[in-house]
Amino acid sequence: MAGKQHTYSISVTWTGNSGSGTSRYNSYARDYTVASAGKPDIAGSSDPAFRGDPKRYNPEDLMVVALSSCHMLSYLHLAAVGGVVVTGYVDDAKGIMTQDAKGSGAFTRVTLRPKVTIAAASDPAKARELHHAAHDVCFIANSVNFPVDCEPEIIVAPAA
Repeated sequence: MAGKQHTYSISVTWTGNSGSGTSRYNSYARDYTVASAGKPDIAGSSDPAFRGDPKRYNPEDLMVVALSSCHMLSYLHLAAVGGVVVTGYVDDAKGIMTQDAKGSGAFTRVTLRPKVTIAAASDPAKARELHHAAHDVCFIANSVNFPVDCEPEIIVAPAA
């Protein structure tokens, strides 16, 4: 039996034409807008190292966001069904992309560093173990060809 399919439709529109298009390497902005029906737009650009706007998200940022948020959502689900009460979650994720001499590049590693606060009655060992399970079911982590590490910190909230 075939698996369930999900489809995601996104529109990416380049907004960086300064009047002469791509007539020269430095004649255009790398800005774009990401849109999807019923959702707020995302202002994008290239990484500042590639003439992008540092105030906008770049594709590399969004790759790390996708991995971090997918892991978090998988983790929260597993915690909810596994009896671990999560009351706070912050991930300071970091992605590393390596560029070769030809100018091409690829992500070589992403490290997730979630700081998870759990209720006093929850089991910290189980809370930590759920990160392994979350990684195994994360759709985005299962779709990339580089290591995604997870270095969780579990904080037990004081009893009320």
